[in-house]
Amino acid sequence: MTRAVLGYIPHTIRHAPEGGVTYEAFCVAEGCGAESGAHDEQDGPQDWALRHAGRTGHDLFRRVFTDHARVSRDT
Repeated sequence: MTRAVLGYIPHTIRHAPEGGVTYEAFCVAEGCGAESGAHDEQDGPQDWALRHAGRTGHDLFRRVFTDHARVSRDT
């Protein structure tokens, strides 16, 4: 019989500012599928969504904010 000994090692996950944040907007109107693309500032996707809404009348968007995280072992 094989036995394993497992030990718990606590870790912490935190935002890694050096990784930056990306912002995106997606139109979720039925059959549309348009998207802003990824941007380093939220103004780009926000402006895109406002222009898209003005051109198409679509009024529902999914916004995505992606950051980077670093995991470190607790000491």
